[in-house]
Amino acid sequence: MPFQPEPPYTHGTVARSAVVLVNLGTPDAPTASAVRRYLKQFLSDPRVVEIPRLVWWFILNLIILPFRSGQSAKKYASIWTKQGSPLKVHTQQQATLLAAALAERGHDGLTVAMAMRYGSPSLPEVLAQLKSEGCERIAILPAYPQYSATTTGSIYDAVFSHYASVRNVPELRMIKQYHEHDTYITALRDSVLAHWASHGRPEKLVMSFHGVPKRTLMLGDPYHCQCLKTARLLAEQLSLTKDQYIVTFQSRFGKAEWLQPYTAPTLIALAQQGVKRVDLLCPGFTSDCLETLEEIAMEAKHDFETAGGQVFHYIPCLNETPAWITGMAEIAEQHMAGWPTSRTPAQRAAEQQAGQQARAAALALGAAN
Repeated sequence: MPFQPEPPYTHGTVARSAVVLVNLGTPDAPTASAVRRYLKQFLSDPRVVEIPRLVWWFILNLIILPFRSGQSAKKYASIWTKQGSPLKVHTQQQATLLAAALAERGHDGLTVAMAMRYGSPSLPEVLAQLKSEGCERIAILPAYPQYSATTTGSIYDAVFSHYASVRNVPELRMIKQYHEHDTYITALRDSVLAHWASHGRPEKLVMSFHGVPKRTLMLGDPYHCQCLKTARLLAEQLSLTKDQYIVTFQSRFGKAEWLQPYTAPTLIALAQQGVKRVDLLCPGFTSDCLETLEEIAMEAKHDFETAGGQVFHYIPCLNETPAWITGMAEIAEQHMAGWPTSRTPAQRAAEQQAGQQARAAALALGAAN
């Protein structure tokens, strides 16, 4: 594989650091054609669908894409905003606020960028841009608190695949998970308590995580265990007993068995058992998106109320809440330990002087720039 051309280099340039906040992705528009492009890229990832490639190619291109694209486009249209896709809007705002929070904590010369695993801005596109800006140290921060091969693992694939064709690879730090990080759990707790302060408490709190096939658990994926640990830690912070909350899994796709219990059937069963009010939050999503705003806040609410439930409250994702911005800043900061991002004015001046001296020495030896 030929290497990509390196950007022009000037000797003595002070290397920069960057944090890249990576989310799953979203179509560019709530249209069948845009959704089809997005779904094709997403569902073609072997990390996402572990079916023999030839068999899956026929299923995807002859069945799923022709019929599901239009249906999904209608769902996206129901949650689309004037600013665009909620997931993309929230992720960009998180990146902007994260940059400000890190600057307030004393980190200078630091870039914070947002990228999508599928769709735009693509992860390779963002990594290439950071290289052109002189970023020699890059921390990858997935928007997924719990690790799964289908999500964070796929981000790793995309990062390493991109750099396989890069001659001068930057220093990389990959943040794998933060499902039990104190600031993440605290941000979730504060979000729930704020909701309860305004609306009162429910009979049952449902914590719905995105589902994955059960076989991934059997094959060693830690996702299921990490979801349960997040739920347990949050329940402890909220002083909930085991009968006051339940963990479920949503977004099942296909006929194979996925992690259980499933969210929709659980809500229906709770309503049929006489539970009048449930509150539901999605701890595995840090930004509201199709799976939370349409699947949960609309469809799941309808299922619960149709089955006899009276009050259904969806508690929004962390999004841009101050506690979560602080949490992201602490997580990023911990993984940048040792990088020269927090410097005094004197240190910055010394670094610039050293760069100038290095440049002069390189030019004296015949360097062009």
